[in-house]
Formats: sequence, C-alpha cells, structure tokens
Amino acid sequence: MHFSKKCSVFKVVLSALLIVALLQLLYLSFLSKLHGKQQRYKYSELFGSKKTANQGEKNPRREHLRYSLSTGGIFDGSGQYRVYKNLIKSDFSTNQKPGADPRSHHLALVTHTTINNLHHLSSLLERWQNPLSVAIFANGQDVKFATAFVYALSLFCPQVQALVDFHLVCHSGEMASFPDQDREHFAGLEEMGCSGVFAKLESNRNKFKNYAIGNNVSYPNNLLRNVARSGTDAAYILVIDIDMIPSANLHHQFVTMLMRREPAVDEVLVLPAFEIRHTRKMPATKAELLQLYQVGEVRPFYDELCSRCQAPTNYSQWVNLASRGSGPLEVAYTINWADPWEPFYIGARTVPLYDENFRQYGFNRISQACELHIAGYRFSVLSNAFVVHRGFKVQGEFHRRKDEENRKNRILFRSFKESLKAKYPNSPRRC
Repeated sequence: MHFSKKCSVFKVVLSALLIVALLQLLYLSFLSKLHGKQQRYKYSELFGSKKTANQGEKNPRREHLRYSLSTGGIFDGSGQYRVYKNLIKSDFSTNQKPGADPRSHHLALVTHTTINNLHHLSSLLERWQNPLSVAIFANGQDVKFATAFVYALSLFCPQVQALVDFHLVCHSGEMASFPDQDREHFAGLEEMGCSGVFAKLESNRNKFKNYAIGNNVSYPNNLLRNVARSGTDAAYILVIDIDMIPSANLHHQFVTMLMRREPAVDEVLVLPAFEIRHTRKMPATKAELLQLYQVGEVRPFYDELCSRCQAPTNYSQWVNLASRGSGPLEVAYTINWADPWEPFYIGARTVPLYDENFRQYGFNRISQACELHIAGYRFSVLSNAFVVHRGFKVQGEFHRRKDEENRKNRILFRSFKESLKAKYPNSPRRC
C-alpha cells in the first residue's frame, strides 16, 4: 500500500514535469514565430514590395533603387555586360543642381571592386571623406547580394549615404533584383548597423581570389573604371583600386593648389604609388610614409613583381625633395612616359577612357597610360601626395591563370598600339 502511494506520487510529479516541458516548448515556439514575423516585417520594410512596405513612410532610397532596377540597365558596347549606372545615388549627387559647375566639387575618387573586396570601402571612406564613385562587378548569386548590400550600406552608413554613388555591372544574361527569396541572409541587416554590414561584407573576403571569380567569368576592370568615371560630375578624377588609400587631406590640398595653378589641358598629376606591409598602419602624411619607407615597411608599388612598372616615377627624386612633405601641394617635377609605366594620377574628366577590351589581369591600366602619352599628355609628379596599397604584392599570391591572361592581353596590347597610330596620326610619339 505504501509502495502504491509512492508510485502514484511519482506519476503525478512526472506528469507535472511533462506538462511544464510541453508549455515551455509551446512558449519557445510562439517566440520563434513572433521573432520570424518581426523579421519578415522588418525585411519587408527594407526590401519588400509596395504592397508589403509601410505606405505611410516613403523610403526614397528604396524607391530610387526600385526604379533603377526596373529599367533593366543598359548593355555595354560589347553586349556582354549589363550596366546599372547610379544604382544608388549619394545625397551629394542627388542634391547637385542640373547644369551645376563641376568645379563646385573639384575632385572625386573613382574605384571598382567585386563583393569580395567591398569591405575595403570602410577604410577608404575613413580617409577620403569626399565624393566617391564605386562600380561593382557581380556574377551569379552575387548580383542580388551586391544589390542588397549596397542598399544596406546606403541606408545604415551616414557617410556612405552622403558621399558614395554605386554602379552595378553583371553579365548581360543576368538581371539585378531584390533578394526576396533570401531573407535568412539579409533580414538581420537592419539590426547590425553600419559596422555590422561591413563586418558581414568582410566575412566574404576570402570567397575567391581577385580575378578568379568562376569558370569563364572575366572581370571587366576597364569597363568598371569607365562606368565609375562616368558616374561622377567632378571636374577632376583619381582612379585607384579599392584596396588603396590616398594620403590624408588630398582633396583639400588639391583644391587649394587649384587656386594657385590649374593643370594644363594636356597634363595629368601623378601620385607616387607604394605598398605597405599588412601589419602596419596606413601612413597619413609624407613624413609618416618616409619613416616606414626607410625601414622597409613601405616600398614602391609592385616592387617585387614588376619594378619597371613604376620606376619612371623616380622614387629617389621624390623621396629626397627638399620639402620632405612640408609645405603646400605642388608639382615637383615633370617626366616623360616610358613603357611599361602605369601611374596613378589625377586627371580632368576629359582624359581618354580606358579600353574596355582589356579584362582580367594584365595591360588594362598601361594601355590607357600609353594612349595618354601618344595623345600628347605630360606627367607631372605631385610633391606631397601619394597612394598606398594595403599589403605587399608578392609572387604566389595571384590566381592560377594570371600568366595565361597576361600573355593574352600582351597580344591585345600590340594590336591596341597599332590602333593608336590611326587614332592619332599626327603624333610623333610611340609606346
């Protein structure tokens, strides 16, 4: 009898525990559904259609993006790529009055990237803090990833919102759209804030090596440069790679220089290019750069891979200028272009475009420098300004097909040089 009572009590306790556990499961299920509903609502606010979005609060960025996507973009000259120009417009560009004098914002930074390297935009903006035009190439799934991320950046990052114009390029057979079927990837973006969106972008940094995007997928670097160039109304432009950083206060120094001396119509202003060891902090001034240069932590760009490609800059002369980084920005010396120099420079928006036949690795920038030379441009090196690439360029870190692409583009470069003879028949210069 005593044993029977104990057994009954045990059953009651066990039943109670089971009921409590069941109630906890139901509660957790309810919370999960509620959270999912909240996430879907927030997602709709960001990426949803007009039916699901809050009609009471218009989002002009979303509406502009929806309009840009609805156009279907335009095809490039080859018909192989689809271009969405001004997919996202900055407040700066939006507030520019039609027909405004482009000198009202003298210098814009122009760059290009894949989603793989877009995280570099954070450090670039931290240094630049002026108008920036970015062309992004995306392939396959990355087309909608890029669309969502640039929208999120423009929404949650005040500096991006204020200064950055985004353009998207994909293959002509692909079209950009909101990632409606991929809520798990993007529903949390509104909770992350700006730093969180950049952190999520950085998690994609090792997805593939530069240029190794996929089988039979060519990175159209020169098309991207031209798209980004045409996406700004600035009177002068500086085209760099997204993993490069210009010296501090360059925009202000350049504008101040313009008050004393405007570049000639046939002149570009060269910024010596360097590369820095990954572990080092980016130098802001020439004095900081020279300290790192003297101990081998900074060296000329491409020093190990192709020292000839930057040698005409004459680093020795630049390093030993009397100013040593003090004083106003000015032209230090002028030099003739020599093969295979591919300088980074500030030029008027009227300088020749990049030849879009060059894709992948090799001869994409040198071809444009060669055309500048034949067109009669002179190359003037600035005294205190520079650009720095993050990390040393070393053998063995490139994608597998680099040499093959370089050989192919070398052949293309030969025919390109022949075409320049017809384009500039009166020029005595040759590349």
